[in-house]
Amino acid sequence: MADEKPVTVQNDKASDEYPGKEYDGAGAERGRQQSVNLNRNITARIQNPLAGIPRDTLFRNVDEFAAEKGMTDLAPLLKKGALVAQDPPAFEQVEELDEEERDALRNEVLHKWRQPGALYFTVILCSIGAAVQGWDQTGSNGANLSWPLDFGVPDSGDGATDYNTWIVGIVNAGPYIGSAAIGCWCSDPLNYYIGRRGTIFFSAVFCFLSVFGSATAQNWWELFITRILLGIGMGSKASTVPIYSAENCPAAIRGGLVMSWQMWTAFGIFLGFCANLAVYDVGPIAWRLQLGSAFIPALPLLIGVYFCPESPRWYIKKGRYQNAFRSLCRLRNTPLQAARDLYYIHAQITEEADIIGKSNYVTRFIELFTIPRVRRATLASFVVMLAQQMCGINIIAFYSSTVFKEAGAGNLQALLASWGFGLVNFVFAWPAVWTIDTFGRRALLLFTFPQMAWTLLAAGLCFIIPEESNAHLGMIAFFIFLFAAFYSPGEGPVPFTYSAEVFPLSHREVGMSWAVATCLFWAAVLSITFPRLLRAFHPVGAFCFYAGLNVTALVLIFFFVPETKQRTLEELDYVFAVPTRTHASYMLFKALPWWFKRWVLFRKGSRLEPLYKFDGATAADQVIAVKGGH
Repeated sequence: MADEKPVTVQNDKASDEYPGKEYDGAGAERGRQQSVNLNRNITARIQNPLAGIPRDTLFRNVDEFAAEKGMTDLAPLLKKGALVAQDPPAFEQVEELDEEERDALRNEVLHKWRQPGALYFTVILCSIGAAVQGWDQTGSNGANLSWPLDFGVPDSGDGATDYNTWIVGIVNAGPYIGSAAIGCWCSDPLNYYIGRRGTIFFSAVFCFLSVFGSATAQNWWELFITRILLGIGMGSKASTVPIYSAENCPAAIRGGLVMSWQMWTAFGIFLGFCANLAVYDVGPIAWRLQLGSAFIPALPLLIGVYFCPESPRWYIKKGRYQNAFRSLCRLRNTPLQAARDLYYIHAQITEEADIIGKSNYVTRFIELFTIPRVRRATLASFVVMLAQQMCGINIIAFYSSTVFKEAGAGNLQALLASWGFGLVNFVFAWPAVWTIDTFGRRALLLFTFPQMAWTLLAAGLCFIIPEESNAHLGMIAFFIFLFAAFYSPGEGPVPFTYSAEVFPLSHREVGMSWAVATCLFWAAVLSITFPRLLRAFHPVGAFCFYAGLNVTALVLIFFFVPETKQRTLEELDYVFAVPTRTHASYMLFKALPWWFKRWVLFRKGSRLEPLYKFDGATAADQVIAVKGGH
């Protein structure tokens, strides 16, 4: 267990419990206002590190910062930005601001989607990266109907053996084995040396070239090797793109934009199913075209990443503050907002460095489990990523054609039903663009997991309906589509959005690598085991098994996944400083009884005491201040 060193923050509420700052005769700061332990924040306070600093001291700190970073020409702008960051709701009272700057700050709340073109171009680029991921996943779905026969390892019908089902499972798991074992863990050193954009380019090269190898493979083990190479690109990309998007987006819309990873992964899945249908009837090479078609979205990713701004937080991490400011100017509407974010990020990262200090790759990985603040983020990201595999979505995404054939469909019917699944998965991801920052990540998970459990259970039980009945295939497809409709706005977008934001900057790359490796490792396990599970349990037992896993995942999320909506990446340090035991105890003894009284007994007067207490002004308070005045 690492030492739980207290980290100090500023606050404008001095009391006997929290001693006030001391200043010498010249007004220089001699001590900080209060000590908050970012490893053990038992009072669950979330604070702004700039709050409570006297104006003269703040300006002197900004001057020193500007001189140290070679930005003295920007000192007046940085001072205005620091004043806004110090108390976001009170920006109207900052005399130094002109009306144009005040309008820009109001529009952050009143018109939060009014963002610069460079930000949306970056998000589009990230969306293309996600579509590559989805298309890569579904190429094998349709190809599974043909390549096992070509390579002499049929997993169904005449000649099927247990050995063959394991071979098919292992080949399909190739990308996830490559991702979990190699690709994800490459992302930390790649990000360190060549940045977010460079890592995305690296991954796009693998995603572009490896699919040609898959399309020309001559036996199952060649196909397996090329799929592992694809996994290297998929893993490094999945570990980097959500971070890159999260670090570039403003807090108010971060969830909605970062969740585009899942939404466009779903779109890529849908396009993959379209490609499977398009080449269905071209003869023996159909499966080769189905696997090779995934090069199409990888090409614009290779080219487009060159035109995106680099992550300002990556520049700050490397000490390149002038580059960070230029990048922020492209990603924000005004230089004032860029200056505000630059100085606020710097202040929080300085606090963060007090606990974590400097480390290398190996120690950063070890610290995922030893530094309490980081360990809680590691646990939460592990739960949401594991839950994505426990919910059963990928038994459909990977094997829907096989499942529908088990339900009595022909090859074309199975591909058409799979296409319908892909369409539902994409269409129902759209609501999360708005709901993820309104209702929150945790609330979406807690609502959708019970729905996924019963729909998956119903789909499994529908296999009992006699095959001669017209209702047999129709009801199975209906409940699978309904399952996808609940998955897409909940467990679909949340895991990658959540994992990209919960780690401190110092551990963000290795933390995201851990999270994505967790997800894709269990995807590999699912891919390997499901053909054998289906053969042993039959569809009814397999679907009921995954319905039970949904209930297990719901319990884990309830106790171990804190809410993160509308908090800056730096403010989340305080959320994850709350001990796991404190969070779990609150959920069991306060949140659960309140929910029972409110929604079972329908006592409208029931009130739930909030877990987190916000001392001083934080970024989310600006929403209340601005909307309250309009």
